This record gives sequence, structure tokens and C-alpha cells, in this order.
Amino acid sequence: MINGTELRDAIISGANNIAKHKTSVDELNIFPVPDGDTGTNMSMTMGAAARDLENAQGGIGEIAHKAASALLRGARGNSGVILSLLFRGFSKGIEGCEEIDGTELANALGIGVEAAYKAVMKPTEGTILTVSRVAYEKGKAAAEIDNDPVYVWSAICKGAAEALEETPELLPVLKKAGVVDAGGKGLCHIFDGMMSVFKDHKIIVNEAPADVSNLSADEFFRNAAAEFDQEIHFTYCTEFIVGRDPDCEKDPQELRQYLEGIGDCVVVVDDEEIIKVHVHTEEPGNALQAALVFGQLLTVKIENMKEQHRKAAEANEAAKAKAAAEKEPLSPAEPTEEIGFVSVAVGEGLKTLFTDLGCAHVVSGGQTMNPSTNDILEAVLATPAKTVMVLPNNKNIIMAAEQTVPLVKDRKVIVLPTRTIPQGLSAMLAYDPDVSTEQNAVTMMEAAGNVATGTVTFAARDSEYNGHKIHEGDILGLRNGKMELVEKDIIHTCSKLTRSMVNRSTSFITIIYGEEITEAQANDAYNRIKSKISNDIEVTLVNGGQPVYYFIISVE
Repeated sequence: MINGTELRDAIISGANNIAKHKTSVDELNIFPVPDGDTGTNMSMTMGAAARDLENAQGGIGEIAHKAASALLRGARGNSGVILSLLFRGFSKGIEGCEEIDGTELANALGIGVEAAYKAVMKPTEGTILTVSRVAYEKGKAAAEIDNDPVYVWSAICKGAAEALEETPELLPVLKKAGVVDAGGKGLCHIFDGMMSVFKDHKIIVNEAPADVSNLSADEFFRNAAAEFDQEIHFTYCTEFIVGRDPDCEKDPQELRQYLEGIGDCVVVVDDEEIIKVHVHTEEPGNALQAALVFGQLLTVKIENMKEQHRKAAEANEAAKAKAAAEKEPLSPAEPTEEIGFVSVAVGEGLKTLFTDLGCAHVVSGGQTMNPSTNDILEAVLATPAKTVMVLPNNKNIIMAAEQTVPLVKDRKVIVLPTRTIPQGLSAMLAYDPDVSTEQNAVTMMEAAGNVATGTVTFAARDSEYNGHKIHEGDILGLRNGKMELVEKDIIHTCSKLTRSMVNRSTSFITIIYGEEITEAQANDAYNRIKSKISNDIEVTLVNGGQPVYYFIISVE
């Protein structure tokens, strides 16, 4: 039998295991644009449950309910939402139980799988859905042989792994890319992490180290010193290069021995012409004086590490305070107005655009940074309206937004499934306060459907996609999410992509430039486009300030 404590530890272990492997799961995303965030989304979703369960006590039904609630609110991206649905169904299957056997374990997972399939409008096989379904089927079959929970969960893990290997056969795009489904792989890591507790009573620890591979020895030390004040034994980081005196017969190792007597972190490297030295000491003058015996000083750098640490600590505290202020929960507002709007966007310019168009709140998020269900829920509850329309503006945020609907009891929530920023802007422009909410929902989505969206970004990895050979760093032009151009120049790509989207019915073009584009570059793109199209088409240039996308182009 499995009790509440074991399930609690298993979920924490699963969260740690996906956290350890999130980068490799992210890298399985086949599309070369910087959207490889499946592992990150699943890790953050599971992390929400792990935090809530850290000190939780109770029967297995109570623990499952607490985990499901945290997962739902912390769900990010489609993969995170599906993961939360699996656990929510699982929770319903063991509601009120103190402990469960293998059959109940498998049956509960089956309820979760059914809930996940129902939530997806067009379930696609070869994804996390397939992996979860096959895992359940294998677990159910195993329970008929042996009711032991460990035996059943072992079959579930094996079934998930086997189904994962078959995903390329079900989705040709995976096979062509030579990868398995990212969401399915993430689920296998979670199941394996849970198995470690069920079988061996061992919580997997997330021991992913910080990346220090590109740091010099001194940078590494300074990073450590900034975090552990007590490890700064000497005040001055002293670095210098000595041009060797050809008449000096002393061995540079004598200089090393002397420096080790007055400091630590000593590095002395020499060749026929120079001696390069690094030392932490209270006596930088003596270190330099000792070096003069070997030749002339060519360069000298002395830094006070304690002062650096003090400034770094102040900056760190200021950054923490700013982050805390930005993340301060929104206060719920009484629903006094008839209608209000919440949108999702990132970039100060875009946030201002949506605010100016009437959005009460703009949730920070977008490509590579999907907000959680709870982030959207807070914004909805802080909007003082009886009906709140939510515009996700990204296909990977729609499901998370939809999860807010059953969570809100004192007002109506309508999710308009806008998939891009231009769709969201056009939908807001189409709002008419003189017609009903239902009519507005139809009209706004019709407006969104009449907009073509172009995006200019970069290739995050080498790949071959849709007939295009792509190298990391290439500039990519996408039309409504589909690859159109692979180029080398950002402005040329923007101009060429925009012109390819124009047709006889085009009346308006909006060019939204991102945080990495200068005003001069933006004007260059504007002028190139303006010179190549009809004078009857109105072209507007907007500073969106968005990351990831150099340009977002709206054509309608």
C-alpha cells in the first residue's frame, strides 16, 4: 500500500527529477526558434506542487488534492496544463483515501488520462497524451497480475518509456527530426522520480550544478566570494604581468612560494618573455615589489574584493526588492463594471498598447516565458468586472488561461483564443461597448482571424525543418507560425517577409520592433517596406520592446 507520506515524497522526487533534466527536455523541441521550453514549463509546474507539499501531512487523498491544486495554479504552457490535468484526475480517483493499492493507483491514473484527453480539442497521438495513456494501460494490466503498487508503478514507468520510443512513428515531424516527444520525455522523468520513492524510499535530489565552465579562476572565486562573505580571507585581488629580465636567473617558482606566504589563490604562469601572476593578499605592494626582481611590471590590476562584495550584496538586495515589488500579488477587486480585459504580453511598449486599448491588466509572458494559470487568475480577480475577457496571445498559453474559468466563482471568464500579439491587438480594436458580450466575443475573434502575423527571430539550434537547412544564429522569418525565410540579415528578413504577406486586400501594416532593435534599424525596416508597397497601405512603426522577436508584423 502507498500512503500520503510516500506520495508526497514521490511527487517531490518527480519534481526534482524533471528539474535535473529540464534542459535536455527543452532541447527536444523540434522547431528551431527559441521556444524550447517544454522541460522548463513542466519543471516549474511540478515545482509548484513540491513547494506546497514540503511539510504536508495527511492521507494519500488529501496529499493528492493539495498537489493537484498547486499544479493547476502553477501550470505553465500546454505541457504543464496537461500534467496538472493528469494529477487532478488522479486526485479525484483517490479522494478520501488514506492509502491505496496497485489497482487503485492504476485506476486513478486512468481518470487523469481521460481528463487530459478531454481537455485537448484535437488530441494528437505521439505526444505526452499517448505516453500517459499507454502507461496507464500497462499499469492496469499489471494490476491484474500483481496488486503490489511498486509492481504496478514499475509497469507504468516501463509503458511510458516504450510509448515514448514510439512517438516518432506516430508523428512524422518527430521522426524527421530524429527526436522523441518532449512532453512525453518529461513525463517519463517525473514517473521515474516517483518510482525512486515507491521502490527504494529515496527522494531524487536536484543536483544540477551552476554553469561555471566559462569562468576564469578569478571570476569563479569572485562569484563564490559574493555569496559567502566568510570565505574572503584577503582583501586585495592582485593581478600583474612581469616582462622578464633576461639577466635574471631566478626561478619564477620562488615568486610563487613568496606569494603563497602572504596570500592565497596564487597562480603563477611563465614563459620565456613574461610571468603572469594572480594572488589574493593584504600586501599588494609587497607582491609587486617581489615581482620587480624578475623584470619590469607591464600591467597591474588591484581590486578590493570586500568592497566589491559589499556593492554586489547591495545590488543583489536592490534586485530582490525590485523583483518582489514586481511580483507582489494583485489585490482582488469587486466586479462592479460590466466587462473588463486581461491580456498576456511582454515588453513595455506592448504592455502600454494593450493598456491603452482598455486592458485592466497585462500579464507578463509570451514566447519562452509562459505565465502560470495562477498569474492569469490573479489578473482576472483583480479586474473589477462582471465579465472578464482573457487574451492569451500565444498558442502555448491558451490552455493555462482556460484553466482559470472553473476557478473563478464571482464573475464570468471568457478566454478568446488569440494565438499572436497582432491577433490580440486586432481583437481589442474590434471591441464595441454598444453590443452584447456574446456578440463582442464573436466579432473580436473574427477580427483576430483576419490578421496575418509575421515574426522575425533567430535560430536557437542547427536543424532541418520543412525543407530548410538551418544553422544556429540564422535569421528566421515566420508567417503565421510557419517558416518562410532563412536569411542572415534582420532588416532584409523583415522587409522581405512583410512584402510577401501583402495582397490586394491589405490596408494596414503594423511593424512592432523588439528590445534588440535600435530606432535606426527600425526606421530602416520601415523605409524599405514603405518604398516597396502601395501608397494606399498605411504603415505604422511601434516600439514594442519585446524579447525573442526582433520584429512582430501585423498585416490586415
